[in-house]
Amino acid sequence: MKRPRFLPDNFTLAMIATVIAASVFPCHGQGEIIFNNVTHVAVSLLFFLHGAKLSREAVVAGITHWRLHLLVMLCTFALFPLLGLLLKPVLTPLVTPDLYLGILFLCMLPSTVQSSIAFTAAARGNVPAAICSASASNLFGIFLTPLLVGLLTSAQMAGGSPLDSALQIALQLLLPFIAGQIARRWIGAWVERNKALTRVVDQGSILLVVYTAFSEAVGQGLWHEVSWATLAGLMVVNALLLGLVMFISAQAARRLGFNREDRIAIVFCGSKKSLASGVPMAKVLFAGGALGAVVLPLMLFHQLQLMVCAVLAQRYAKEVD
Repeated sequence: MKRPRFLPDNFTLAMIATVIAASVFPCHGQGEIIFNNVTHVAVSLLFFLHGAKLSREAVVAGITHWRLHLLVMLCTFALFPLLGLLLKPVLTPLVTPDLYLGILFLCMLPSTVQSSIAFTAAARGNVPAAICSASASNLFGIFLTPLLVGLLTSAQMAGGSPLDSALQIALQLLLPFIAGQIARRWIGAWVERNKALTRVVDQGSILLVVYTAFSEAVGQGLWHEVSWATLAGLMVVNALLLGLVMFISAQAARRLGFNREDRIAIVFCGSKKSLASGVPMAKVLFAGGALGAVVLPLMLFHQLQLMVCAVLAQRYAKEVD
């Protein structure tokens, strides 16, 4: 039978099913540990395959693409906080003061790594540049996020361990990528012949991230701590922020003369916010405060950005196909 036009693609349907599954059957206890470990392995495998697939010339070109990286950094650490401040008169009627503080905190966080790169790859974008931009965003965010929080809010900050965070990023992401580059001489041709494998790992890692992140949100009482009206207000605020940043970053990339592959990397890397980095930072920066209200906007934004970017990546890929 011919697929109905109104029916979303299989990956989007899988995303919706994953969110429902995480809401009804969230992982917890030993299951949460297992899923987190599986997700860690899937993300590392993704970077290993990208390292084996990309030529050294492409990696060097990605590293030296400084104009693209600068634009992504400006979107992540300048445009987002500026919008959070300028939109305060619009946002405060929709949410409580504590939730608005959480929105500001969201705006100061670094970009995601694995989903930014996975979506860029799925959309046929500039993967080497996305790897460099997303990884650099997380490394710089270790220092920039606490600085921005101290400048723009009245939070009392405690000491942290930036070195441990940087080491964790390097071990999970950069080390497998380097290993893939080393193994390219032996398995590079095989990876090129089996591109479906990379696509499965791309999409599989996204689904795992969605399930584990949403399970954590549900486990913390996501559906019991706020009313439906407050939840709707947060979703409107998150959608407004995400839409504005994606539109502005896409227009800026086009006007600055970036090609299609670069524009895809800029949109996906510049519009994301990291839940994995944000929750540990919030526990340190807002210790003793309204931690739940601070983290809730980030949790919802994380789910929204994955859903929206999944659909957008499929549209980009269909244009190429």
